[in-house]
This record gives sequence, C-alpha cells and structure tokens, in this order.
Amino acid sequence: MSKTIAVNAGSSTVKFKLFDMPSEEVVAEGQIERIGLEVGHAEIKYGDGQKLKEDKPFADHEAAVQYLLKQLLDLKIVASYDEITAVGHRIVAGGEYFKDSVVIDEDVMNKIDALAEYAPLHDPAELQGIKAFKEVLPDAFAVAVFDTAFHANMPKMNALYSVPYEWYEKYGARKYGAHGTSHRYVAARAAEMLGRPLEELKLITCHIGAGASITAIKGGKSFDTSMGFSPLAGVTMATRSGDVDPSLVAFVQKKLGVSSDEMVDMLNHKSGLLGISGVSSDMRDVEKAKNEGNERAQLAWDIYVNRIVRYIGAYIAELGGADAIVFTAGVGENSITVRQAVADKLGYFGIAIDPEKNNIRGVERDLSTDDAKIKTLLIPTNEELMIVHDIERLKKASK
Repeated sequence: MSKTIAVNAGSSTVKFKLFDMPSEEVVAEGQIERIGLEVGHAEIKYGDGQKLKEDKPFADHEAAVQYLLKQLLDLKIVASYDEITAVGHRIVAGGEYFKDSVVIDEDVMNKIDALAEYAPLHDPAELQGIKAFKEVLPDAFAVAVFDTAFHANMPKMNALYSVPYEWYEKYGARKYGAHGTSHRYVAARAAEMLGRPLEELKLITCHIGAGASITAIKGGKSFDTSMGFSPLAGVTMATRSGDVDPSLVAFVQKKLGVSSDEMVDMLNHKSGLLGISGVSSDMRDVEKAKNEGNERAQLAWDIYVNRIVRYIGAYIAELGGADAIVFTAGVGENSITVRQAVADKLGYFGIAIDPEKNNIRGVERDLSTDDAKIKTLLIPTNEELMIVHDIERLKKASK
C-alpha cells in the first residue's frame, strides 16, 4: 500500500502526517521543534498509541528531515522508502507566481527561492525541506501547496492597497493573505454540513490560532481576507499586533531608536495578546488571568474579541449577507467563551449560538440556535488532508 506524507515546515519546526493511500488513514504524525537551537525536540505518534519523544540538536531543516525519515524506518512505520510515493509541502508565500498548488520541479524551487523576501522566516526553511525530501525520496511525486494561492484571485478592489499603483506593478505590493489551505478546507466542509453547493454560499471563515485570519468566501472563492502583504495584518493575534496605523509605527520606532527590522520583530513577536496583557500569548492563560481580575488580561481579551467582531461585521456587509460563520484552528476550535462572545455581539445580524451546543472543544458541530438566520459552525481544520487531496488531483491531471 502506498503512502503520502504531508509536510508543514515552519521557521524552526517540521510537522508531518503520513497517510495510507487511498484510504487516507493517518498512520503516523509528529513534529520536530527548536531546529537550529542548542537542544531540539522530536515527537512522533504512530501505531496503537505509541509515541517517540527525543531531545537532541537539529542543526537545520535538512538534519531534521533526515532524522524524521530515518525514524520512519527504525520505528517500522514504513518497511522501505519505496512505500512513500508522494510528498506534499505547505509553502507560506506563493506571491504572484502561484495561484494553485503545483508539481515541484527546478523552476518551482527557483521561484520559491525568489519569494523568500515575502516570507523570510518560512519560505527558505520550506525550500530546504523540499530539497531534503528530494534527496532521500527522489522518485516521489512532490507537490507544493501555497498558503496564499486561495487568495490569489481576490477582486483587485480588496487585494490592492490605496498606495501608488506602481508599487503593485514593480514590487508586488498587494494583500496576499494566509491560511488559504485551512480556509479552503473548512469552507468545503461547511458546504457539506449545510447540504448546499459551495458555489452558492456566502461564508466567513475564522481561522483563529496563534496566527489568525478571517476570510470572506463568495462562490467558493476568497473574496476578502484580514491578513495582508504579510501575516502581520488583520485581527489581534497571540504575539502579532494585527492592524496598526503606519504613522504610529514610524513614531514609536523613532522614540525607541530601533531599526525597521527590529520594529517589525516587535510587532510580530511582542505584541498581540502578549503585549497587551503582559501575561501570556496563550489565550488559556489570558482567560485565566482575566477571570482572576487582571485588568490588562481583560483588556487583551476584549480587544481580541472586538477585532474578530469588527472583521466579521465588515465582511457580512461586503458579501451582502452570509449563510454561515465558521470557527476553526486552536482558539476557534477550543475557546467556548470567545465563540460565545463573538456570536453575542453579532446577534443583530441573526447570529445566535446555543450555549449547550457550544460547550464543546475540537468536535465538528453546528452550534446555532434553531432560529438563527446565519449558521455558526465549528469545524476542526485539516490542512494536511487538503494537501493530500491536492496531490491526488495533480496526479490525475499529470497522467
């Protein structure tokens, strides 16, 4: 039986899921973290509840991939590498080059390399991962699935900024968005849950995790999205600021006497829930502190909910109504209180969730009250499965 591996490489991580095909059963999954640091951490789940955990240094992504592939053999997850017939790689930035997933060849790798300036923390690491897998699995069918592809054909009125048009023509200055694979997956599942063709629906999908983005989907396509040129824009996130007046950024940069790179780093890593609350970047910690009377934690929670409500409200107006709101990703799937607060604040649109139905974490469910005019759905995301589906689609197209 052949196997397909879906790979998600971050700036210092490699996550994976190994699927038996064509059943799509997950036979192993795991991640390697803290790549490039003094001590890294590997964790692989496989078999009947078996788990490998190991702390050791991983010099780079190539070393991490080589370790991962060796463990697949050593743990007898695969008998030989010939079993792995396809590899799918999640790539953050596809720029203007890639408006769909593609079979990886030398030209694709060169273009991913050229796009490094659009996602400097991710694209170079992901390219290194592609090369490392190709070295060990040279005959595997390799596919790149881009976070930005789903948003690539947004209407220009939503994709472009109100800046000189030449910036777009010369430098690709536009809204690229992110989490496209997740938004695409949950939108398709929402259509199935509603029993209606995706092409007929107006959906607002809320991928709310450490990184968060809200997307308006019309006719099965991205119509608008909260993240911008980079994943820094949009709603308040764990450590990212979301939308900020550029003049404020320039003002504070001058006050602090820091470089633009240092300023962007602060907006990416020291802002959001962490920056406002001073407690944590994790919503669970912020909620706990809020419930204990911490005023800054309460403020962080209020701002977080407010920004989600603001974008959903704007997108209902842009779409001319909505059939459903979808919550997914870490906070979206697990924070009962955030979902309830967002729905309560949007009640005038006809959004209402049943507190009993909402008292759940990580399980697919229609949360709506019986009389809700706009449905609210909880759909756990599955980006890896979406990658597998893209591989199969491209395989058929290549025959």
